[in-house]
Amino acid sequence: MDSVAASLSLQTNRVAEARSNLDPVQNRTEQAARDAAQSFEAMFIAQMLEHMSQGVGTNSLFGGGSSETIYKGMLNEQYAQEISNKGGVGIADAVYREILKLQEV
Repeated sequence: MDSVAASLSLQTNRVAEARSNLDPVQNRTEQAARDAAQSFEAMFIAQMLEHMSQGVGTNSLFGGGSSETIYKGMLNEQYAQEISNKGGVGIADAVYREILKLQEV
């Protein structure tokens, strides 16, 4: 009986996969939702890093000033993007699920 249930489950998964491959609009929508969620997470992490780095003094190599402020901001954005691309902190997954939930309504 277990083999029948396993076979039925496998066939159901294959049908669902084939059905999702037939609907390119849904695939694009899900990819757009994933991209938006990941971008949101990167923005959140960048803001967090910005606030964390406010307490750090100026570096003698750069000498402070507006150039260092701009550089730190760009560096924090790149750090945030890389953190998000490597799996992030879990915010993207939660946002992705909520976006899909809202689209079902």
